[in-house]
Amino acid sequence: LNSKARSEIKSRAHHLKPVVRLGQHGLTEAVINETDVSLTTHELIKVHIHNGERDQRKEMAEELCKKTKAECIGTIGKVFILYRKNKSQV
Repeated sequence: LNSKARSEIKSRAHHLKPVVRLGQHGLTEAVINETDVSLTTHELIKVHIHNGERDQRKEMAEELCKKTKAECIGTIGKVFILYRKNKSQV
């Protein structure tokens, strides 16, 4: 995505609340599956990663994106904005 598209998507995510939360158990299969379902349903979601330092949270977000074939559009503290184009709406 180019910077203009990222900016537009980020503005669409502004009012959203996190729908997936990573807690003490970290990145589990259940979290990956729930994120995948949420991305299929909504296309654009926020994920809250509670535990870890900044670098650890970033690594978890990158791993989650890799496993769900999503793109991290931006971060706000412990919240990551994930986007994956919904194939059925193409």
